[in-house]
Amino acid sequence: MAGSFIDDLFGKLFPKKQPLNVKENFTRSEGQQAALEEWLDGEEGAYYMDLIQKNYHFKTSGMSSKPEVHLLRTPYANGFAVTYESPLTPEAFSHIFFALGRKIKAMGYRQVSLDRKMREINNQVQTTEKYYFKPPLSAADLSEKIDQLYGNISVEKITVDDKPSFLKLMVTVYSDHLYQEARSFDDFIEVLFEK
Repeated sequence: MAGSFIDDLFGKLFPKKQPLNVKENFTRSEGQQAALEEWLDGEEGAYYMDLIQKNYHFKTSGMSSKPEVHLLRTPYANGFAVTYESPLTPEAFSHIFFALGRKIKAMGYRQVSLDRKMREINNQVQTTEKYYFKPPLSAADLSEKIDQLYGNISVEKITVDDKPSFLKLMVTVYSDHLYQEARSFDDFIEVLFEK
């Protein structure tokens, strides 16, 4: 009983800190978008996008190069992750994230959300910025199976204590009978990294 009273007293005097857990939608300014376009059209953007594509193909062949690319392959979801390491810079890391989003929109996808989630994990703050895209189903003819293109797509940029950690892109296909079979993930990669 005495322990319980003291625990209650200390609990009221010094309440436990609630871990950080915040989620918000955000947008990019026209200036930020223009800077991304300039970066993507320039030598630096071309270098980093080519590097990610090359390292992706290396990984599919069993080789590795920096920055490390990790493959995610299942029957209903495919993707890749890129570890933040040299020669990536924090600026390039961020630009690659937004460039992937821009390229997915250029494929005809509709952006469902762009959000940021911050949460505390083991006394560190993990920030996840995430794009979520769906195929343009609103233009579908409901008398036929719906073209899902490649499926739903998410792109995430994860930082820990404001330090870049990794990028992740995931394509999840619809397995419902209402949808046509998804186009191949290998084709998606080729279109994603087209110049």
